[in-house]
Amino acid sequence: MTILDRLSKREKAVLKEIANGLSNKEIANVLCISEGTVKNHVSNILSVLNIRDRVQAALFVIKNKIR
Repeated sequence: MTILDRLSKREKAVLKEIANGLSNKEIANVLCISEGTVKNHVSNILSVLNIRDRVQAALFVIKNKIR
């Protein structure tokens, strides 16, 4: 089991959009979910990946060639 397996399908989608430079509001619009739900997903992503912020999340996507 990889660390990515601990993320839901939706969290992986949010993670990819973070790497694309989108804000929470923009991610909410793209994925048709509320901004609050995006914030919850981002918090969980940071926790699961054991990282501090969105920049590190974007770097994680790049380093691990997630697309």
